[in-house]
Amino acid sequence: MREIRRILVPVDFSEPSARAFEDAMALAKTWGAELHLLHCYVTHPQQIELYGISVPETLDHDLRQAALRRLDEWLVKARAEGVAVKPHITARFPGEGIAALAEELNVDLIVMSTRGLSGVKHLLLGSVTERTLRLAPCPVWVVPSADRS
Repeated sequence: MREIRRILVPVDFSEPSARAFEDAMALAKTWGAELHLLHCYVTHPQQIELYGISVPETLDHDLRQAALRRLDEWLVKARAEGVAVKPHITARFPGEGIAALAEELNVDLIVMSTRGLSGVKHLLLGSVTERTLRLAPCPVWVVPSADRS
């Protein structure tokens, strides 16, 4: 079995991603691995501009800062559990952003939930988990959602 030194956990701040985060912390403690938390925030200013609405220049900055504040809450929890953790944030689409960071950091395992905030998007675009499974350069540990519906 390969050594697990770095674990990537994509989080969207939903309950399912919180469960994946809990599993990832347990695995990190067991293996002495470093945890990397990733939040992908996506803005679509081009789509908004189609309707004649101007997008504030600070939108990306404000979204990024809000996401970092939310991510910090999760970092505090991991550190309180004695887990070495590093934050990451990107404006890339989640499936691509997750795979790219996993490759960049040479992570050994991705731990993620089967469902997050995407809801109906799953029917239209395919789930982030499915896309990640196709693109990931390493094994993916998938934590099922509670409702499994």
